[in-house]
Amino acid sequence: MMADMFKTRLPSRPDDAGEDGQAQSFGNIPGAQVENRRQLVVKLAWMSMWMIYLIYPVKDLVGARHGTAATVAGALALALFLASYMSLVAVRATKPGSWRGSYLIVGLMMLLAVATSFGLGEAWLTLFTYCSVCAATVLPPRLGLRGVAGTTALALAVALLTHAETDTLAGIVLPCFLGGLAMTGLQRLVTTMRELREARAAVAHLAAAEERLRLARDLHDLLGHSLSLITLKSELAGRFMDQDQQEAARAQVADIENVARQSLVDVREAVGGYRRPTLPVELAAARTALTAAQVTLEADPAVAEDRPGLGGQEAGALAWALREAVTNVVRHGEDATVCTVTIDETWEGDGERYAVLEVADNGRGPGKSSPGNGLSGLEERLALVDGRLETGPGQRGKGFRLRAMVPLRTVPVPTADSVRE
Repeated sequence: MMADMFKTRLPSRPDDAGEDGQAQSFGNIPGAQVENRRQLVVKLAWMSMWMIYLIYPVKDLVGARHGTAATVAGALALALFLASYMSLVAVRATKPGSWRGSYLIVGLMMLLAVATSFGLGEAWLTLFTYCSVCAATVLPPRLGLRGVAGTTALALAVALLTHAETDTLAGIVLPCFLGGLAMTGLQRLVTTMRELREARAAVAHLAAAEERLRLARDLHDLLGHSLSLITLKSELAGRFMDQDQQEAARAQVADIENVARQSLVDVREAVGGYRRPTLPVELAAARTALTAAQVTLEADPAVAEDRPGLGGQEAGALAWALREAVTNVVRHGEDATVCTVTIDETWEGDGERYAVLEVADNGRGPGKSSPGNGLSGLEERLALVDGRLETGPGQRGKGFRLRAMVPLRTVPVPTADSVRE
């Protein structure tokens, strides 16, 4: 029944990160919305651990304290209560925002708790603890504490009316209040985390907008003067041609050509600098992305330092490699908990010296899947700077390892004569 309920909402997990290309991360993040059946099963498995407290009603049923009809009715009520609780967990995990049907489920759970407590005895007062937790979950934050207090008061009233023992009052009513109180705190924590994620996304969008404005200003400064000069010289060339001053007109046309060529070079440099990543920036971005995916980053400090002989294009290629490798860890690093990033130098058989960037994780590895477009594009980028890409399993056959290699230029050693000059 529950599988049919979420069949249309939860597609099977694709091999990639998703159809939208964004990284999927679930793990144990409080309040994280599940996105497929596997995550839903994991969520329900974790929540089922709290069913241990239902041992008291179960013992009451199997203890032969009631007649056959009462035992069957109690078992059906307990099964319905458990199904309602797990359905509420599934609904809250899959439906964004508040769903008014949650109040009906909580109301049914409270009705079952009251009915079984009066009909079967004080052992069933344990159900009120689950009712308190669920009330704190579905109610708005400003009403959560009131809902917990009301549920606790109802549990206390039912306990007194059923003449429960003093030990039972302390062992049932107090956890009912404390459990609901803890859930209200967790709900506020989830709300705060959601607001922080939204604020981080807003900051990222603002940073991108600011960078676009910077590029627009740079292009305006570069092209404004050049286009004004081209316009002026075009007018002069036209006047000279009208006055039959061919040499002067040719000189103006030659100046226009030179200004246009230089403007093209300036624009290419501005756009190239805008699009080219750097290792320090990509390392900082990798730390943020991996932290969000609950993966620990262990990076060699030398990655963010300048390396002699590493040119701008080669360093940009390594930065692209770091970005792609971290993206693969976030998207495809199943069960990965640690990602290591190192940089070193190596000599090849032809005497060429290379800088080697290595990124590895301790997840399950790529399996038999073929390389995607990201790795193919990265291999092409490295080939443009005479570098190459190596991929494969990590140490001891675990995880995935990516090695990007780019050549290092020969740095001239200063001589005594050059120092004196």
